[in-house]
Amino acid sequence: MPDDIYQEIVHLRAAGRNAALATIIQVRGSIPAYECAKLLVRDDGTQLGTIGGGCVEADVWQAAREVLQREQPRRLTFHLNQNVAHDRGLICGGTLEVFIEPILAAPVAMLFGGGHVSLALARAAGLAGFEIVVADDRASFASRERFPDAAALHVGDFDELLPTLQVPPHAYLLIVTRGHKSDLRVLRWALTTPARYIGMIGSRRKVLACFQALAAEGVAPERLAEIHAPLGLSLGAITPGEIAIATVAEMIAVRRHVPPAEVRPLSLAIAARLATRSPEPAAAPRRTGHPGDAA
Repeated sequence: MPDDIYQEIVHLRAAGRNAALATIIQVRGSIPAYECAKLLVRDDGTQLGTIGGGCVEADVWQAAREVLQREQPRRLTFHLNQNVAHDRGLICGGTLEVFIEPILAAPVAMLFGGGHVSLALARAAGLAGFEIVVADDRASFASRERFPDAAALHVGDFDELLPTLQVPPHAYLLIVTRGHKSDLRVLRWALTTPARYIGMIGSRRKVLACFQALAAEGVAPERLAEIHAPLGLSLGAITPGEIAIATVAEMIAVRRHVPPAEVRPLSLAIAARLATRSPEPAAAPRRTGHPGDAA
């Protein structure tokens, strides 16, 4: 295990893991540490480095865990005194400020289907900082020629391919295959993964049919409500490029913790309808999609 914090950060990011880095940014008075001292707290709770030990380090460790959960930085101020009991052995008097920042693995956009919509999605998601992975049952579509910047390409029948894929918690699954049956197969599997985002392209009728099929299989309405379908923010998108921009905007909203009800009202409405078994509501303007359901 490397002793250098910066090397460890590189190692963690390469492994797709998260951490929080705490740095002393200001010291006033007698403090058992120095400015720029660092403590790295990994996603499993282990740590590297120190900011002086004692109660301060324990409090910073706990705050770092919260920073990891919320994925937002935090600034803390500690006022230490000569009370040994209060400082659990640290006899000092002064103030220090600590800045804690999340160190996050790059998000991964996993595209299921290598059609024209996926091409646009790969470009847009790549610009937004997402690592690109493409899977299709056609080798000519999941190819290096079509996706030159993809981190990985997977080809095979979805029934055989899906169980072999590793899906990290920071993955965003985009279901844009060439047909309804393939979309449903991928969606059914996607619900078993820890993916942060699951989105599927399609018309309102297709989404409702898929939700009804999954509900009949025992999928809870609460789980269905987590699906972004049709994928993308409601921008009236029609072309592949527009769909890609609307979808990546929604992915960014999820990544930045925008409240779900603000970015996927149709999915929530359909899930709520299945939960209450109320009559189907009147047709409403369709969200992101295109005249056909296939990618």
